[in-house]
Amino acid sequence: MKLNVHERGTGDKVALLIHGALSDHRTWHAVEDHLVGLGYRVVAPDLRGHGRSPRGAYSPDLLAADLVENLPAGADVVIGHSMGGLALAHAVERLRPARAVYSDPGFLLRNVPAAATAGMRRMVAEATADSVRAMNPRWSEEDVAAELAGFALFDPEFLTATEEFAQDYLPEAPVVPSLVQLSDPSLCVDAQGAALLERRGFEVRVVPQAGHCIHRDDLPGFLKSLAGWI
Repeated sequence: MKLNVHERGTGDKVALLIHGALSDHRTWHAVEDHLVGLGYRVVAPDLRGHGRSPRGAYSPDLLAADLVENLPAGADVVIGHSMGGLALAHAVERLRPARAVYSDPGFLLRNVPAAATAGMRRMVAEATADSVRAMNPRWSEEDVAAELAGFALFDPEFLTATEEFAQDYLPEAPVVPSLVQLSDPSLCVDAQGAALLERRGFEVRVVPQAGHCIHRDDLPGFLKSLAGWI
């Protein structure tokens, strides 16, 4: 599937940014600014069913195939958030970046509360700037605007499809040097899962007191935890 892909920057280094469910590439605006300032060319797709990309069937394998079809292989770093992290884990062997960062990834979907899907569907349908601010008091106004823009273009059928996704996608081993960056607490990766990832060869770092969208809840903490990775 041909995705809508946003690009910015002219640096020699390449960073791929893969957003999570409900959002689109605009969720990365502040991270993008930072990376462009460091000399990266940033490439950020809208996943299928999100932003200005087409709709279709939904599964981690299909999301991953789209990434492989639309993104350059061999990037210096790839950062995938939440569902984007899950899609990255399925695509990383074919994308072969120098480094991969999984930001609060959807590796253990069994840990998401049973009522979460219905709650997210209502949240998207009824969202206002005030409701987004109330749920995310640490976000900037740019983050609030990006969230509303993403909601307006999101296909709710994506949420229906996620109910059929498997419950455990914990990777067996890192394909490339890999960081798992967790919120505090993580939405999907519990302490047992984090310990297992470390035993399997992943580096795991927690950003204290940050919510699931670490890059919007605590941008300085998000960037600090990427020391040595970007």
